[in-house]
Amino acid sequence: MTKLLASQAELTPSQFRSISELVKRQCGINLHDGKVALVKARLSKRLRALGLTDFGAYMDHVQGDATGSELVAMFDALSTNLTHFFREPRHFEMLRERVIPAMLERHQKDRRLRIWSAGCSSGEEPYSVAITLHDVLGGLGGWDVGILGTDLSVRMLNIAQRGVYPPDRLQTVGPRLLLDHFTCELDRGRQTHRVKEPLRRAVQFARLNLMDPWPMKGQFDAIFCRNVMIYFDKASQGELIERFWQQLAPGGTLFIGHSESLAGVRHRFRYVQPTVYEKPE
Repeated sequence: MTKLLASQAELTPSQFRSISELVKRQCGINLHDGKVALVKARLSKRLRALGLTDFGAYMDHVQGDATGSELVAMFDALSTNLTHFFREPRHFEMLRERVIPAMLERHQKDRRLRIWSAGCSSGEEPYSVAITLHDVLGGLGGWDVGILGTDLSVRMLNIAQRGVYPPDRLQTVGPRLLLDHFTCELDRGRQTHRVKEPLRRAVQFARLNLMDPWPMKGQFDAIFCRNVMIYFDKASQGELIERFWQQLAPGGTLFIGHSESLAGVRHRFRYVQPTVYEKPE
């Protein structure tokens, strides 16, 4: 009998429930019933890669993998990673016009600036922050600039660390910024753009599950966590917002996604404008 193809495997309600409970428990992502088709389509690729023909066998494999590598691969497969440079441009206008000047005033003595991109995907967001800082400061020399990009997906972090992007990801980058901060290259006959070394040095990338303990000791002047909390339930959102409060320096700014709000979530932030909040000094 011909083996059942992975793409034809049925995802039963109990199997979907097991997957969604595991994902919720491990990383806080809420996979409601409307995500059944998405989960089946994306995890079918993992079944094919592993030579498995049903989701029951796949879950046995995930739970029996002592290394945890398949759990990471599963999270990678289920993550949505759609982004580009200077996404939600009004945030970068506010960063340039209000947030960075306030940061510079607060840090005249120690000249130390720290920004966190939580859920950085393939790196466009933290590099956009670095470009903005470079432009405002007239270069990054003379300041201790540290930009941290974290994500759950190892696959996306590998792209971010390479810093090489196709032209469609840079359509919102003007000609001057493109010339100043990127090198045009050919990759297997296709045009790509590589982030130049000064920006790459300013940005560090690390894998981080936002539901796990955070290893960062110091506080940040700004945190970007955009289009991440939409995957969490209200209780998890509340916990995350409180942890961001603790991780932000007084006067710091929190940016969230255009489809998100803190309505219905208890918090201590001061509302600035839709999707932008501040921690009072």
